[in-house]
Amino acid sequence: MPATNLDKAVILARGLGTRMRAADDTAALDERQAVAAASGVKALIPLGDRPFLDYLLATLADAGYRRICLVVGPEQEEIRDYYTRRVTLQRLSIRFAIQDQALGTADAVAAAAAFAGDDPFLTVNSDNFYPREACQALRNLSGPGLVLFERDAMLARSNIAADRVSKFAVGDVDDEGCLRRIVEKPDAETLAQMPKPLWLSMNCWRFGPAIFRACRSIPRSPRGEYEIVAAVQYAIDVLGERFHAIRMQAPVLDLTSRGDIGPVAARLVGMEIRL
Repeated sequence: MPATNLDKAVILARGLGTRMRAADDTAALDERQAVAAASGVKALIPLGDRPFLDYLLATLADAGYRRICLVVGPEQEEIRDYYTRRVTLQRLSIRFAIQDQALGTADAVAAAAAFAGDDPFLTVNSDNFYPREACQALRNLSGPGLVLFERDAMLARSNIAADRVSKFAVGDVDDEGCLRRIVEKPDAETLAQMPKPLWLSMNCWRFGPAIFRACRSIPRSPRGEYEIVAAVQYAIDVLGERFHAIRMQAPVLDLTSRGDIGPVAARLVGMEIRL
């Protein structure tokens, strides 16, 4: 399918925000940010006069995406209210898919099946800010793929501390530039044996309709969730899908805890928001 026809994006916004709700006396938050952080809805944490998710949506619009699906929980009425009644949409249309329970990322992707239909679509997290070039690069593929981010670039240019980056999943890529597997939480010995530089997965995917079969075919993980990494591995091993790995030396900003709000706000200050 021509890249110009890829204009759908699914944003996973169902998370419970457990780490964001945790108290942190060292984080300098204004009253609005403190209230939003206490709710755990990271997408709506205000950075300046706009919520965090607006910055990601504006980037997706700049990259050429037009049809957006937010995967939310049935209780997340504030997100639905904001994007249906309180914001002006000029470039984007926004729909919602309901993930009834927080049962993992693969379950969240599966909730967007009706929105995606048979079309390819981007999938990203609602608590990460991705560079525009990463989202554009996935539009240029002819099939499934993901963007992997160089670990050293993440350490040098993102807001994420080194101890957190060291725990991120690493992509194992074959000689043809396709993903073999995602190595979750690799230990030091595993990392030492992997080719350098290391390439991190930040859940920036291009999927086709086969991913829904994969999401329905996997068991729960040991922590009781349906994981998108397991679904991707099923798609590779059983369905014969090939995920082209785009390797990029660029940072991804992360809004996980209260301590991230200030640094992320400083990095995004002055960005034009036009949805």
